[in-house]
Amino acid sequence: MTTTTTAAAAVTEASPEEEKKEEVPIGQEQTGSKESDLADAAKIRYLTKDNASFKKTAGNMLTVTVDGEETPSVYVHCSFPHTNKRIYISIRTIENKEIGMIQSLDDFPKETADLLEEQVKIRYFAPEITKVVKIKEEFGYSYWETETTAGLCRFTVRGGGGNVKLVSESRLLISDVDGNRFIIPDLEKLTDKEYRMVEMCM
Repeated sequence: MTTTTTAAAAVTEASPEEEKKEEVPIGQEQTGSKESDLADAAKIRYLTKDNASFKKTAGNMLTVTVDGEETPSVYVHCSFPHTNKRIYISIRTIENKEIGMIQSLDDFPKETADLLEEQVKIRYFAPEITKVVKIKEEFGYSYWETETTAGLCRFTVRGGGGNVKLVSESRLLISDVDGNRFIIPDLEKLTDKEYRMVEMCM
């Protein structure tokens, strides 16, 4: 005797509560997140030549006065430190509290822009590597000997952890064990020998 088994399709009806959840107008699904983003943007205080002034103290620290209120010992924090250090610069206290945001140094008088740019260079000091002389790898570390815009530099890089990484299509950032940073501005301009040495560490 042959037994035939028929499979029945199960249909599950949505509960009234589930139907209510589905009744969301098209295009409004992410309204909450958009409103949150707008609220965060509204909290940003933009610093301009009209409401902020900067000066350097005797100890080479930066002081800012915003709407008549002076804050001593502030520092700069770039939103794009490896691609464009002249735009979206956050001015912060030593406690890392943001005082305000500069949209572009070009919006300030040259004297102020030069002062801020100097502070940016101090904070993000990163010599450019003009020649890779030698790289030796050993026990999870690489030992670099390079010629840079700051002269001959020898430094050690810990393997892994993103210490050698691309910050644009051909721009390479190297961070050594002491926290120093070095830049290879264009990998395509390296010689074949230099590129092979660098590639082993990427």
